[in-house]
Amino acid sequence: MINKNTRFLIIGLGLMGGSYAMGLSKKGYHVDAIDLNELSIQYAKEHGIIQNGATFDIQLIKNADIIISGLYPEAMIHWYSTYQKYFKPHTFLTDVSGIKCNVVNQVQSILRDDIEFCASHPMAGKEVSGVTYADHTIFKDANFIITPTKSNTSQAVDTLTQFANILEFKNISILSCEEHDKMIGFVSQLTHAIAVSLMNTSDNPNLVKYTGDSFRDLTRIAKINENLWSELFFLNKDNLIPEIDSFIYQIQKLKNMLETNNKDGLKELFIQSTIRRKRFDQ
Repeated sequence: MINKNTRFLIIGLGLMGGSYAMGLSKKGYHVDAIDLNELSIQYAKEHGIIQNGATFDIQLIKNADIIISGLYPEAMIHWYSTYQKYFKPHTFLTDVSGIKCNVVNQVQSILRDDIEFCASHPMAGKEVSGVTYADHTIFKDANFIITPTKSNTSQAVDTLTQFANILEFKNISILSCEEHDKMIGFVSQLTHAIAVSLMNTSDNPNLVKYTGDSFRDLTRIAKINENLWSELFFLNKDNLIPEIDSFIYQIQKLKNMLETNNKDGLKELFIQSTIRRKRFDQ
């Protein structure tokens, strides 16, 4: 479990890693970081986001009780595999990755027997990247998902639950990796695919002069990290492709109602969507 003597090490000071570091530091915990960008390390130290940091430092790894990967999934697998030889006994590991099935088992299979990795996913973020945009308040109304496997202990789940409470996440859920990835395929990846497709439907440079909030809201997440999200899409394509097919079916259904002048059917679609959307306003 986490106590005031627990030393955290963040690997990758992006938006999420930086926001984790900021939130933990503000609660009085010792947070160090490793990031390839020296400027990110300097910024984080100057703004009190971390205590110590470096582009690489074996001692920081050896000192850590909890290591949190803020890396892309494939980079995380490589990093944990390469540097686990420096972990102190019983170091606890977790991540922020948006995909689990094709990642978690690989990490757990390569780790030493005394090291435990339990995956988790903060359902929070912004359409910007980098530690300069770190903001611990993004967790206050956000969901936190823990995805344990049969290899994980109950203590690992308890530790991540405590961690989420420290950062003041609103809701904490426990899902299997399979449940997580299916859910993510719909609520996150499909929505990003729709936003990207909508922005690529028209190249009219004057749209910015005409649009209102509805278009801005729908396309907010179309400002997307092409390297990260292409990796996530391919790792979860077995879930994402069926979700895209389901969306195509629904948009075609709406189109057919317009073509056949089915006003009552169209109204039923609007009523159903309104009822379902109101669940999020509670």
